Amino acid sequence: MNADQALLAYTLRLGDNALILAQRMVELVAAEPELEEELANANFALDFIGQARMLYSHAGKLEGLGRSEDDFAFMRDEQEFRNFLLLEQPNGHFGDALVRQYLFETFYLHVLDALTYCSDTGLAEIAARAVREVTYHCRHSARWLVRLGDGTQFSHDRVQTSLDEAWRYSGEMFIVDDIDTALRDSFGGPDLDEIHTLWKRDVAATVKEATLVLPEDQSMASGGKQGKHSEHLGFLLAEMQYLQRSFPGATW
Repeated sequence: MNADQALLAYTLRLGDNALILAQRMVELVAAEPELEEELANANFALDFIGQARMLYSHAGKLEGLGRSEDDFAFMRDEQEFRNFLLLEQPNGHFGDALVRQYLFETFYLHVLDALTYCSDTGLAEIAARAVREVTYHCRHSARWLVRLGDGTQFSHDRVQTSLDEAWRYSGEMFIVDDIDTALRDSFGGPDLDEIHTLWKRDVAATVKEATLVLPEDQSMASGGKQGKHSEHLGFLLAEMQYLQRSFPGATW
């Protein structure tokens, strides 16, 4: 894989992560614990959809085959998606969804910050726009994690269980492969070892403030970055892609 192919693959990974998390968040519309959180969730989901659109459009330009953002979102099969396994997991209860969002967004924020210095102008510009949105997302989810962890015994125990169960999916974010290495070496992309250190520092601080216990590192689930997914992604895509698959080429 040459540098240009790695850039395309990396851009699609970012787009897939944004789109799949957005789809999971859309499923939570009308299921949040209070009205303010309902509005926040909807707006955050729209932020991720907007980021996915920008990334897919940029990927289309890099690929040069005429594929649009809709083609990448709706006309690819499960094994062609490269999102993290963490993001395709079912929502569960509010604490489950919150922990998933916090762990990913804390990672994503550092990645976006690093990408603002990327030598690929298109990717750097997208990162510069997205980093402002995700900064607010992280603050919001961190406050909720503290609120639940340092709340009642019931909320504390529930969100601790959520953290323990989600932790096994967090390691995949820091597994370095040829695409990550090529983007770092050829375009000044993120160094995942450095990102891991920053992520662990931030997560540990929030977990401590929430009076929770940071899970011990364990055997981590992986495969999403290579297109090997859990059974959950197929069901998610079946719902998300239904209209376009039923009526190919349909437009509003």
